[in-house]
Amino acid sequence: MSVTVLETNMPTLNMVNRGKVRDIYDLGEHLLLVTSDRLSAFDVIMNEGIPKKGQVLNQISIFWFKQMADIIPNHIVATEVSDFPAATHAYRDQLEGRSMLVKKARPLPIECIVRGYVSGSGWKEYQQQGSICGITLPEDLVESSRLEKPIFTPSTKAELGAHDENISFDEAVKLCGREIADRVSEISIEIYSRARDFAWDKGIIIADTKFEFGIMDDGSLLWIDEALSPDSSRFWPKASYQPGGPQPSFEKQFVRDYLETLDWNKQAPPPPLPDEIVAKTSEKYQDALFQLTGIKL
Repeated sequence: MSVTVLETNMPTLNMVNRGKVRDIYDLGEHLLLVTSDRLSAFDVIMNEGIPKKGQVLNQISIFWFKQMADIIPNHIVATEVSDFPAATHAYRDQLEGRSMLVKKARPLPIECIVRGYVSGSGWKEYQQQGSICGITLPEDLVESSRLEKPIFTPSTKAELGAHDENISFDEAVKLCGREIADRVSEISIEIYSRARDFAWDKGIIIADTKFEFGIMDDGSLLWIDEALSPDSSRFWPKASYQPGGPQPSFEKQFVRDYLETLDWNKQAPPPPLPDEIVAKTSEKYQDALFQLTGIKL
């Protein structure tokens, strides 16, 4: 029986960051990334953990990192606790199935978002401006329309609790330089396109996704953070896809939809999540993992 991990507690290791979902430890040469069962919605971390969510995110990321290794190197050093430094072994119960040892890199100051469908903040921006991140789109699109070609729509990286902001490609160039911006745009679209086609055959639509990249000390580019998980992507069931409105989803959109029914200002503190919402969300995460990879937790 796996335990639900809201926060890791490993006092003999050097924690350097606790994000919305991941706890990061500096082990010297490498970092240890631990994916908790925390859930954030509208940039607010919920009080309840989602059982097995951390393992799902971790396993899906490992799966996609391996699938795309010929496109770009990724940051994985090891994924089994027995292959981690000995200092971590005392915390096996907190690490098993939800952690990876990774290379250090300097993260780029942008989120690399690829959209294959019009949804979320992209749909709102399109309604107002007829474009997303400065990219003009056809006039006849409806919510959840599939785009003829995927588009690269970067955003800023906000501090914890704040909202990322969509930016134009030119603004991404100012932040990263022309060469890097061109490269991550090209790589992001290539990874997304391959994943979208793979997932389509498994009955899942990946509507959009977010990538992060880093620069190694030798100047090379590395894919870091997570890979096409239900937290960094919108997963929709292909069988029920119907453009013209929001789609049912495999991931935390389910929680978002519930929260939208409440009188809540989308700021901390969050409202409590009922047990059935927690259980259903856990089920959805595990469904996504099984449908994509055949892995059952």
